[in-house]
Amino acid sequence: MNMHDPNMELQRHAAYEDALAILMGTLFIAVGVMLYAQAKLVTGGTAGLALLLHHASGAGFWLAFSAVNMPFYALAAWRMGWKVALRTFLAVTVVSLFAKFLPNWIVMIPLDPVFATILGGGLMGNGLLMLFRHRTALGGVNILAMFLQEKFGWRAGYVQLGIDCAILLASLAVLPPQNLALSLLGAVVVNLILAINHRPGRYLGMS
Repeated sequence: MNMHDPNMELQRHAAYEDALAILMGTLFIAVGVMLYAQAKLVTGGTAGLALLLHHASGAGFWLAFSAVNMPFYALAAWRMGWKVALRTFLAVTVVSLFAKFLPNWIVMIPLDPVFATILGGGLMGNGLLMLFRHRTALGGVNILAMFLQEKFGWRAGYVQLGIDCAILLASLAVLPPQNLALSLLGAVVVNLILAINHRPGRYLGMS
């Protein structure tokens, strides 16, 4: 069967499939974030901003992540519809809850920073892939980038890249340069997973 046949009927996800994907995707992301917090790394997007606040102030990641995403829910509802906004709120909430309780479930041992970078980035990349394939966003940077593209004609990819670079550069105030270098490596791992696996025509399921 030709997977690129435009006439092929799309297979929709059942509600339980969406729920399982959101549960497992958010768990993968929360574990990846936990590894990054342990290794004192940051990543892009609102998760990266929350990690930066965590490293700078000592505030719990779960609390910072919930707070930085608050302004974006209305924008998500307006730009992408209330269903996507609701799923975004759900995903952010579940990641925050997992991040809060994971230290009670997993005893962390000293980690090799490179291993933490690759494993954490791999977990976050695959978690995001699960969410994207079930029409769920995680945080406001993607939504903000799409809004600015629509409103002002700014390329969404460049906007998101600029925000991520700003987060990484700001991390120099609280992290040593070698941790910034590893954070950049982690960003490459996350984006390679998405670039290789999240392409139009390769996956036709939808919610």
